[in-house]
Amino acid sequence: MSLARPVASRQSGFVGTSVRPTSRVAVKAKTARVVRVVAAEVSAVNDNTFEAEVLKSSVPVLVDFWAPWCGPCRMIAPLIDELAGEYDGKIKAVKLNTDESPGVATEYGIRSIPTCMIFKNGQKVDTVIGAVPKSTLASTIDKYLD
Repeated sequence: MSLARPVASRQSGFVGTSVRPTSRVAVKAKTARVVRVVAAEVSAVNDNTFEAEVLKSSVPVLVDFWAPWCGPCRMIAPLIDELAGEYDGKIKAVKLNTDESPGVATEYGIRSIPTCMIFKNGQKVDTVIGAVPKSTLASTIDKYLD
């Protein structure tokens, strides 16, 4: 039994698929338990604190280079928060506002945001550019866990 029904909108011209319950079984399936991960705090770093918080960290660090005016940056912000919670104790997650801290952004060649970098033992080991799915960020992090 399929729960998807074709839907068309005259105003927008959109034709797609909508999931609507078609029976009591479907309603029960829709009320499945959802598990939420409590996000760990993602701290902010700047040009002055970058070395102490990132380069001298004893655990791998996920650095989110972002700016408040950047739409894609705002899109991945909740993903960074979720990953910080899921990997709490295994990694540290920090955010660096490129408008307020251009020195570090220039040093690491940030030309496009959002850019996420992984640092381990004081060295940049990987870079992910753009608003990517959570699974992409997670698989990148997993490569550098001991």
